Amino acid sequence: MRRQTHPISVFFCAAITLFCSAYALAANYTAIDLNPSGYYKSSGYGINGGQQVGKGDPSSISGSHAMLWTGSSASAIDLNPNGFGNSIARATNGSQQVGEGGGHALLWSGSANNYVDLHPSGYNNSCAYGIYGSWQVGNATTTDWYSHAMLWNGSSTRYVDLNPDELVASNACGIYGTIQVGNGRGTTTNDKSHALLWHGSANSYVDLNPSWADDSSCLAVYGTQEVGYGWVYPGYHAFLWNGTAASCIDLNPSGFLSSEALATNGIQQVGFGGVPTAGGNYHALVWNGSADNYIDLHPYLTGQWTQSRAYAIDDMGNVFGYANDSSGITHAILWQVPEPASAILIGAGLLFVRLRRRQN
Repeated sequence: MRRQTHPISVFFCAAITLFCSAYALAANYTAIDLNPSGYYKSSGYGINGGQQVGKGDPSSISGSHAMLWTGSSASAIDLNPNGFGNSIARATNGSQQVGEGGGHALLWSGSANNYVDLHPSGYNNSCAYGIYGSWQVGNATTTDWYSHAMLWNGSSTRYVDLNPDELVASNACGIYGTIQVGNGRGTTTNDKSHALLWHGSANSYVDLNPSWADDSSCLAVYGTQEVGYGWVYPGYHAFLWNGTAASCIDLNPSGFLSSEALATNGIQQVGFGGVPTAGGNYHALVWNGSADNYIDLHPYLTGQWTQSRAYAIDDMGNVFGYANDSSGITHAILWQVPEPASAILIGAGLLFVRLRRRQN
């Protein structure tokens, strides 16, 4: 016999769905200062799978060290390998981290001495900016000091030089699946930068520069979205693409002097914008696909902070970047959204109680 669905159960499920949707749109952020104890300053650049990466300065006179966090300042791990004066971590896939140290692109696996030197033979120096699965992207400079976009597969000998023959220089800044993004310059050093998208080879590139922008650069990709910035007089504007130059959307909010989009999770985009009322200082921003649909993250900071920038966003909507305190010192900041599961359970419980009372 077919079990009949009670009208209250139907209403209950519909109400839960509406609650979850409203929660997703109205979620607040909690700003967490990740500056490690004993470190002079820090900055955040990448987030994924519960990990955050960036850099920290052990003192005001020493160099920067690559850092790895898992949500708190106390969790900080210094990734700077023995014998390296400086290093920085740019991105993580949740288990490995990429960046550079001593002028070489590096791939870490969670600790300072568990790393792979990705620097290819025959190049002057290199740096890694993005990681997806077993693949890494960045750049390496040739013997004549031109930057070439690079795609690695976990070692210094397994790589593809993505620089097209017709371009004098290029950089790869982000990767998702089989797509790599970055920028490149034409046949002379005076040519302006254009945002580029590759599919694993030098000749597969697509020029993303829209006809109405003077120049552009693409910094990150996730799913079908690419983000970056371009020059739209009188300043740089944050850009959002969907695989072609014609798809470009200008994300610069009304009233902001300038902006840049630095990362996307396929739905939201993050970066920063210049605020006229703050003396031209920058505020970390989160967009939802258009210039007018954004959130200013700066007000969620507690204490005295002069400016902030958002560099990365994960699948859950948590944002990572940094903010400057009243002395101008940068602190790595995690803007964390509440756990959706907890909110849903609380909402479900409240709705169930109300429905039970009405039924009785």
